[in-house]
Amino acid sequence: MLLRIILVIHRYAAVAVGILVSVWCLSGFVLMYQEYPAFTTAERLRGLTPLDLSACCYAGFLADAVEPLADFRIEMLRGEPVIRQQGAPPVSLRSGEPIGGLQHAALLDIAHDYARQVGIEAMPAWMGEVSVDQWTIQTARRNQPAHRIHLNDAAGTEVYLDGGTGEIFQDTNRRERVLTWLGAIPHWLYPLALRRNGPLWSQIVIWTSVLGTFLTLTGLYVGISRLQRRSTPGTSVSPFRGWWYWHHMFGLCFGVLALTWVFSGLLTMNPWGLLEGSDIGGRVNLQLRGEAPGAGLRQFLQAAPARLRGGEFVQLRGESFDGKLQVLALRADGSSLRLDAEAAPDPLPPASVETVVRRLDTGVTSFEKLEAEDPYYYSHKSEVELPVYRAILSDEQQTRIYISPTTGMLLNVVDADARKMRWLERALHGLDFTGLRSRPLWDIVTLLLLAGVTSLAITGTWMALKRIKADLTPR
Repeated sequence: MLLRIILVIHRYAAVAVGILVSVWCLSGFVLMYQEYPAFTTAERLRGLTPLDLSACCYAGFLADAVEPLADFRIEMLRGEPVIRQQGAPPVSLRSGEPIGGLQHAALLDIAHDYARQVGIEAMPAWMGEVSVDQWTIQTARRNQPAHRIHLNDAAGTEVYLDGGTGEIFQDTNRRERVLTWLGAIPHWLYPLALRRNGPLWSQIVIWTSVLGTFLTLTGLYVGISRLQRRSTPGTSVSPFRGWWYWHHMFGLCFGVLALTWVFSGLLTMNPWGLLEGSDIGGRVNLQLRGEAPGAGLRQFLQAAPARLRGGEFVQLRGESFDGKLQVLALRADGSSLRLDAEAAPDPLPPASVETVVRRLDTGVTSFEKLEAEDPYYYSHKSEVELPVYRAILSDEQQTRIYISPTTGMLLNVVDADARKMRWLERALHGLDFTGLRSRPLWDIVTLLLLAGVTSLAITGTWMALKRIKADLTPR
């Protein structure tokens, strides 16, 4: 009797959420190769014009600077070097005047410069202001007024610019947009109409994932309970026939994997704050950096034009480490050179990082230099910096921090909840295991397993719909 009740519950759960689980599986094939479009740091660097610091730099606006300096970036904007700081309009380093309120013609020039640097033959066209659209859900609000510009190239590239700063903050092309509608958007339930309401979207994803977990659990129970012992050679272990038989077999082979995928997908939403994590990363970062006085920036701007010539760099990024200014001179390929406040090359002494780490108020259990990846710091779909310093703190969570040996910057923070998330979500949901991450092995295994789970979801949903239709049809 209990088995029959669970079977009926499983059948109706398949009608309620089975189609969605099937969509999750089918979109997963696409999501393996096309993630949601994002404008990465590497893309931004490739699109920057080489720095020209001639007739530069006017530092009068910093003449009385004694306050700790905020992070800054020096880049070219329409042929002019500018300094950017968070929450402020860019400032010309030739005139010292803020640059803001960029008009359409200026925005088109910026888009054209970007296209030229990345090798796109473009005829930019302004497409209007955007409050928020499908491709700027996470970024438009903090980049207002946001403008969309179509480059009119063969790939159908579109870029989004902040009209106040002139910065590009998103780009997409036709292929990305089409594949995202087939992959990430249905997989994450991410259409703009729903995602615009963050709390509602979060609850819908959480509760549909809970129903999906319940569906797979009841299916596993029924499938294992209906196994038959072979009384004679050649008899089947399943009492079912036709598609019911194949659904039973798919469930026995792939049911546990389906359960782990749906459940780990639920965990990506951090339901009810189960894996909230701590704020220790922010506190550690502040202690590593310290506060560099604004006078260091003024000194750097006075020395940079004479020392940095030749068009080799596209961005100067200022940060602080141990209370002193350091500037990373970045090239278009992402490589960098560390400079001091005099704009001279200044490699970070190896001992200085450990000295600063040992002063952290959390205490340090161990400090070592890693030449290879470990289970919590590794490359899979993106590269990581190696070698790297790893420190294990003496806090309750035994937090691991990973620090760049070239800049002293914090690269990753892994507390107790992050370690759980790494195995319960990233490993289970993405088959992110050591030995399996290498490609094409990961692709082959994932495609085969995903095909099995997809077959399980589609056959179950189809037969549940047919059976319930028959149950509701008058005899």
